[in-house]
Amino acid sequence: MMDVKDLSIQFGGLKAVDAVSFSIKKNEIFGLIGPNGAGKTTVFNMLSGFYKADSGEILFAGQDISALKPHSVNKLGAARTFQNIRLFKGLTVLENVVVAMQQKHEHTWFDSLVKTEKFYKLEKELVDESIELLKIFNLDQYKNDLADSLPYGSQRKLEIVRALATKPMLLMLDEPAAGMNLSEKAALKDLIHFIKNKFNLTILLIEHDMKLVMNICDRIAVLHRGKKIAEGIPSDIKTLPIVIEAYLGKKVV
Repeated sequence: MMDVKDLSIQFGGLKAVDAVSFSIKKNEIFGLIGPNGAGKTTVFNMLSGFYKADSGEILFAGQDISALKPHSVNKLGAARTFQNIRLFKGLTVLENVVVAMQQKHEHTWFDSLVKTEKFYKLEKELVDESIELLKIFNLDQYKNDLADSLPYGSQRKLEIVRALATKPMLLMLDEPAAGMNLSEKAALKDLIHFIKNKFNLTILLIEHDMKLVMNICDRIAVLHRGKKIAEGIPSDIKTLPIVIEAYLGKKVV
């Protein structure tokens, strides 16, 4: 699904990511973890087109996306959420999903200007499809409410719905449990499994909540100071001395 090869980027004199490589298999949940400052979000930003790597290669579905902009990466089938929720807070819940879904449908200049029958037909289809998607996540009851009026957990869910509206093959979740309480995190775990199975997706996850990561991921890569220090299944990763040392800041004897 995605192959990352020797990915590096430098900001000033700081090498934020140093020759990081990993592969994500189709239909797996792959976790990217590490202590603060490890380079996780920087890697995410390169994979999604927000940063351009200084060197290395990112292959997605067999295509090199290393130099592509975010909208081009999204069009190829890779969608992401953000650690800080990014919704159109002045729009309704339904409008937020419709706007996201429009990225996969392009009007001609003439259709948009003249408001042709084709234009109105497509707009109705987008609204109907958006409502059906909201129903799956029990958000349809809020479709006419402003996005910023939703509870925090529902805003998180709406951001995921917006990503799914672009019909991705790969869903990249940037710290989806940030700011959630224990019950919300438990619901999130179930939601991620549901999303993977319902939409036949591959999922890449950055997350600080180690319990969530260990319980949900098929495989994990660990970053520390910009370098990958380990990769494997959760049961192996959590017992590795080099990983424990990275998190605790001292050698394990």
